[in-house]
Amino acid sequence: MRRLFPLLLTALALLLPIAAQAQTEEQSLVDRATLSVQEMLSDQSNPDARNLLRNATGVMLCPRVFKAGFILGGQGGSCVLVGRGQAGWTSPAFYGLASGSVGFQIGVQDSQIIFIIRTEKGLKALMNSQFKFGADAGVAVATIGAGVAGATTAALRADIVAFAKSRGLYAGISLDGSIISQRSDWNAAYYGQPLSPQQIVLAGQGRNPGAEPLREMLARFSGGR
Repeated sequence: MRRLFPLLLTALALLLPIAAQAQTEEQSLVDRATLSVQEMLSDQSNPDARNLLRNATGVMLCPRVFKAGFILGGQGGSCVLVGRGQAGWTSPAFYGLASGSVGFQIGVQDSQIIFIIRTEKGLKALMNSQFKFGADAGVAVATIGAGVAGATTAALRADIVAFAKSRGLYAGISLDGSIISQRSDWNAAYYGQPLSPQQIVLAGQGRNPGAEPLREMLARFSGGR
């Protein structure tokens, strides 16, 4: 038995990283989203996002949207959607963002995007199985660069306001044609049961201790809940 003990320890050391990796993908996205909230809302050059967040009905966070192109281009990333109810911020539902384009373009861009959802209509639109920016005339989406101070009145009345930060600078970002899609398998893996975005974001179902820092960070910048 004593001879087997070192072998068991070695086997356990090899298996632990594999076991941890099973939830790394979902949890690492939640962790990156938490850091994006802290970074983008702590930035003194972007006070408008904090102001809008205080009265928001929800927020979608895409901590890393990668865009590349050479004639044919596209962008994609993973996102989390968090709602806000009477009990505070909910746990996150998981989404993917993707788009493609054709035209003369070359380059690579890595961005963080925070969508401040200002209306129930905007929140419910994002919870559809697939939401395409620019295709739903009933949902107004504004993309803001340096801030809303110089934005148009129409942008200030938008259902969803997007702030993007690329390589340390805030800049406008093109979202028309981009599609937000549910990731049901990620929800099931993270919560240990199949839950829809409506159950997570509207009904407040689904609990994972790993999401608490994100909820607390949002509460910190939105006035306590």
